Amino acid sequence: MTQSANRTPSRKVVRGRPYSIAEFARKYRLDDQEAKRLFEKFGPSSTELDLLMEAKRRPPSFASAIGH
Repeated sequence: MTQSANRTPSRKVVRGRPYSIAEFARKYRLDDQEAKRLFEKFGPSSTELDLLMEAKRRPPSFASAIGH
């Protein structure tokens, strides 16, 4: 057995306010499947997910979401 197999999974540090999957999907007009995929891959961090969506050039769907 390798040393890495004995480690417990590390928890990712959440930067910014955490999103719920529903809130993230609604903010970026994503279908539930895509929102869940991205949420599972990158975690609930609003900072990380907002940066990801900005890189994909997907602006938030409502004006009040900008800057949060």
